Amino acid sequence: MMVNRRHSPVSSFARYLTVPMLCGLQGCFSPLALDRAVIEYDKVTTDILSKQLLLNIGRAHQHQPMHFTGVSNIAATFNFQFNAGATPAFTGEVGSVMTPIFGGTMSENPTISIVPIEGEEFTRRLLTPFQESKLTMLLRQGYDLDMMLRLLAGELRLNGGTQKGIYLNKPSDKGGYPLFRQAVLHLSSIQDRHMLFVEPLMFERHWRLPAESLSAEHLAALQKDYKIEFHAEQKQLTLSKRVTGRILLTNYDPATLSNEERLRLQEEADQGAENDVSVDIRPGYPGGEWPLHGVFRLRSFHNVLNFVGQTIDEDPEYAVEKHPQTPSVSENPIQAMALLVDEDEPADTDISVRFGDYYYALRSENGYQWNREGFRLLCQIFQMTMTDLARQGAPEITISK
Repeated sequence: MMVNRRHSPVSSFARYLTVPMLCGLQGCFSPLALDRAVIEYDKVTTDILSKQLLLNIGRAHQHQPMHFTGVSNIAATFNFQFNAGATPAFTGEVGSVMTPIFGGTMSENPTISIVPIEGEEFTRRLLTPFQESKLTMLLRQGYDLDMMLRLLAGELRLNGGTQKGIYLNKPSDKGGYPLFRQAVLHLSSIQDRHMLFVEPLMFERHWRLPAESLSAEHLAALQKDYKIEFHAEQKQLTLSKRVTGRILLTNYDPATLSNEERLRLQEEADQGAENDVSVDIRPGYPGGEWPLHGVFRLRSFHNVLNFVGQTIDEDPEYAVEKHPQTPSVSENPIQAMALLVDEDEPADTDISVRFGDYYYALRSENGYQWNREGFRLLCQIFQMTMTDLARQGAPEITISK
């Protein structure tokens, strides 16, 4: 006797619905895995940079050579495999129910390439002093001027008057360090009032030439870049060109100066190095109660880390009161960057690194997070020295998981 097995409408619907759902899982799961991987790789890369900075501050503290390694490439391959099926679940002679079975595997194969920063790359990124353009770029991003100059500037050179001299951003310079700190704080008070101008000098240059010295073809070519004025009586030509000059920190708008005055300031700035940032604080404007005229000389990233490392205990910073002519300021911390150095691993910090017998971490603080902002600035400065790490001849190391 033959028995016909009938499938219930519910079991048939479940069978037809299960397979499309399982197929859809693969499409949903792949983007989720990719999203997780990208976020995790980003977190790891950021943590590596932070720990390398702390590690090299520790090396500077212990008078050891600095060294950085950059991640030049991350390539991850993902393999997703899914399988699905159905089998009858016997429940007697009256019928059966289809039971789905499914499974899946996922494998990840990341390949990470790292390149040590050495040779010409080390010189360019770590030993070359910062140029004024990078300082002004950071200022326009809203960073505090006092925080930036306390880290980036190595000295202040004042010209003219009784203050003429060189004032080092070095606590052991007992005569120079207090005035450097006061000058930086004074500029910061002008910035807080939104009256600090960080502008390039714009001026016009003029050249007078005999009219017969230039042919018609030469004149046509010069008209693209120069303004040409003809003086018939003297049979001469005047060539004029608008020029963008050096950056100037002022408490007034440089555009209000005469062309001759701007040209004089430009010629004075040209006498300095490329890592000099000119400052001109004049009476009659906000902050003019204490006039300042000179340059801040910027240092290299290597010297920035060395400064932070040496101020931990060998050449510690100390409190400096504001200048009597400086108005009230909200932030004047003792240290440009306060670090916690201990033989035991700190428990209340996000990132710490061990070098030798000590752990290094940012010191926690209440209120305005000066240390965190300073360390964030330090990371930004290091990123601004970035060049192409995948260079020819570099001893590249590839790690495959």
